[in-house]
Amino acid sequence: MKNPNDVNVDKSARAPHEPLTHYYADEESRSGFVQEMFDSTAEDYDRMEHILGFGTGVWYRGQALERAGLKPGMNMVDVGVGTGLVAREAARIVGSADLVTGVDPSPGMMMNAKVPDGVSLVEGRAESIPFPSGHFDFLSMGYALRHISDLSVAFREFHRVMKPGARLCILEITCPESRWGRFLLKIYMKGLVPMIALLVGRRKNTPRLWRYYWDTIEACVPPAQVLATLNASGFTEVRRHIETKGMGILAEYQATKPE
Repeated sequence: MKNPNDVNVDKSARAPHEPLTHYYADEESRSGFVQEMFDSTAEDYDRMEHILGFGTGVWYRGQALERAGLKPGMNMVDVGVGTGLVAREAARIVGSADLVTGVDPSPGMMMNAKVPDGVSLVEGRAESIPFPSGHFDFLSMGYALRHISDLSVAFREFHRVMKPGARLCILEITCPESRWGRFLLKIYMKGLVPMIALLVGRRKNTPRLWRYYWDTIEACVPPAQVLATLNASGFTEVRRHIETKGMGILAEYQATKPE
């Protein structure tokens, strides 16, 4: 069996998954669909994440950021900031909310963000981050990798806005390696979670968001391709960490921009 951490693969990834045509017509329609989906469900997002977070609460996000090298005093950006779940922990670690910037294409998510005063929220996409080159000491992305259009473009853009020596941390949910584990997670994410969303959610699209969420997890390119794409984008010390306390489905991609 091929090691998922093996980065010696021939082909890096472009789109994180093939178009999911039962949600949108083609690749060109993806970004509009994703933005509308998150805008329309932003009010429910934190509530659902708290109930169904697989252990991805405060303890995990903070540990993941520190494990990847986030330290006090660093100027950092969280791409795909959403409602600020990662940015809040980042502000605690760096010691000042003024050092934290969040970037997201969804105005609805940012309007529902609960972040400390001083955190800057800026509309933008992973493929085109509205900041100058060499600007940040640290870049994070929390569970948004599956929603961007081109991994190669996004990773090169990450590399551009990071300072030499800056650290990268991408949090992602990954499918269990076993067939039985994958089956159980699918039943949970695509069956049980939407049912719970019908009971506790306030927005009609929330159950559909969580079904879509699973479909992107199942369709996402293998971890080896993500690692290879990071390498091809100019990063070094590229590696993948699996958090065993989260059912083995919580993955962190870590990397460094060379000095």
